[in-house]
This record gives sequence, structure tokens and C-alpha cells, in this order.
Amino acid sequence: MNVSNFDYFLPEELIAQSPVEPRDSSRLMVLNRRTREIEHKIFRDIIEYLKEGDLLVRNVTKVIPARLYGKKATGAKIEILLLEKISEGVWEALVKPGSKVKKGTKIYFDDDRYCICKDWAQEGARILEFNFSDDDLFRLGMAPLPPYIKNQIPFERYQTIYSREKGSVAAPTAGLHFTDELLEKIKENGVEFADLVLHVGLGTFRPVKVEDVREHKMHSERYYVPKETVKKINDTRKNGGRIIAVGTTSVRTLETIARLDKKESYHGKTDIFIYPPFEFKLTDAIITNFHLPKSTLLMLVSAFAGREFILDAYNIAVKMKYRFFSLGDACFIY
Repeated sequence: MNVSNFDYFLPEELIAQSPVEPRDSSRLMVLNRRTREIEHKIFRDIIEYLKEGDLLVRNVTKVIPARLYGKKATGAKIEILLLEKISEGVWEALVKPGSKVKKGTKIYFDDDRYCICKDWAQEGARILEFNFSDDDLFRLGMAPLPPYIKNQIPFERYQTIYSREKGSVAAPTAGLHFTDELLEKIKENGVEFADLVLHVGLGTFRPVKVEDVREHKMHSERYYVPKETVKKINDTRKNGGRIIAVGTTSVRTLETIARLDKKESYHGKTDIFIYPPFEFKLTDAIITNFHLPKSTLLMLVSAFAGREFILDAYNIAVKMKYRFFSLGDACFIY
């Protein structure tokens, strides 16, 4: 359970700096966790591995323009990353440099618009109250691209084509590979879709800073699973179909509700942390990207397919020059 057991060597040039076009032309590594076979495909070939009766569960959260830049009255520059809306004009956020923002600090965006730090929040975040509407806030903000992406890309390209519920500070990136045409072909093959929401926050990306993985605490994230999705999950289980999670956020939501009492629908916050060993109750297959060394997401896929198999696959991906992280290539683990 040492965090170093989830490390691998990644040359910096393999970190994808821009997405491929069209979306479904990225590469796809296919991992069979029973036979330990590895195949190399193009993402649109995913259709070969999906069967009639399968249920594709996807996260329809929408990324908000969560990164803002302001100044204190002294002129000191402050970077803000919105994490979660508390009420209209009030947000939990990360600020940088944190040492410059204390309770009562004002951060100005222009002569009329500013926010005030009202309080501290979990994991060193702040509660910020803005003197203007969230709509204005979103017009002022920028795409919250991860720090390892140096290029600017269009905001729309950092959204899945089916995103609709505003609230994430990062895209559920496994879904970035789908096109309308590919989804239509998948549907024609008798595969059903089911939607849920997990607003991606700090928990998904916060680094593990403890040596023993079991001591890491996840930042909670808000989720919602509607009635129609719960029904589709139950029907798929009864009929012997597979539940295929698009992305680790869908996995975490599915495995959260699998541990709750049976309900017609679910909503709340989850801080579920999935690492080996773990009993998956609702997830039969995962579509996902290649994840950072020592990250909670790498631990999740290791729990699903086996740590040694995943690390072997990642080392092969490095040798074959797959593209890594948010804008990179994909894996299908079944």
C-alpha cells in the first residue's frame, strides 16, 4: 500500500498538449483483465467490444470557466480556481498564493467587481463571496486546464459532446473521445446509454501526499443519479448485460450508490477512494484515459485490473508512444 508502488516512468513529451481531430481518432489500448491480453486499436474501434444489452454509463457534467485572475489592493496578483458553488455568488475556491489571502481579503477583477474571502474551507480552500452574479463570473473566467497542459485549446474542446449540467472544474476526459456519429453507431448496435452527474472537483486530481495510500483522504464531490438511470442499471443487471463506465468519475459514482440502500434515485456527496483490493459491485468494464503516476485514478484502474497488469500496460504504452493524461489516448478495460 505504499504510494511508490503506483509509480512509472513517463517522458514529458508523451503528455498530450492538444487533442486529436476528429475526437474518435485517438488511439485505444484494449486490456482483457482475465486473459491479460493487450490490443492496440483506434478509439472508434470501441464498437467492436460493445455488445447488444450493454449499458454505457456516462457523466454529463459540464466544465465551468473556473479559473480567474484578480489583484489585491496592493497590486499583488491572485489566481482563483472555483471548486464548488455554495450559493449564488458564494464559492469554495483555491487561491494562489494562499499566504496572500486571509479572512477579509478583497480580490479585485476591475473597478467594480471584486470578491471577499469570508472563511477557510477544507484542504486549505477558501470561501469567496463575489459582488456580482455567477453569469458574470463565468463570462470573466477561463477554462481550468490542468497545469501540465501548456497549450490553449477552445473551451468547447474540453467538454464532452453530451455535457449539460454545469459544475465541474475539470472534464471527465474519457468522454472526450466520443463523436455524435460514433454514439449513433453504438446505439444502432443495441447498446443503451444512461446518464449520471459527478461534478469533478479537487478530489479527483489532488496528489497523494502520504506514503501509505490508506491514509489519503479524498475531497468530496457532488453527484446525482436520476431515476431512469437507476432503472436502466437494474434492468441491465437482471438481463445479464454489462455495465460499462465511461471514465473514473462514472466508476466512483456507480460504486458509491452500490454501497447505499436501494432507492429510486440518488444524490449527495462522495469521497469514495478506490484502491486495491476493492470489490466492484456495479462496474463490469471501464473506458478511461492514461493517468498520472502515483495518482488516485491510477490506483482505481489498478484495483479493477490488477496493479502489475496496469503498470505493464503503461510501460508498453510508453514504449509505443501513446499520448497520456487529459487530452491523450484511451484504454478499454474489460
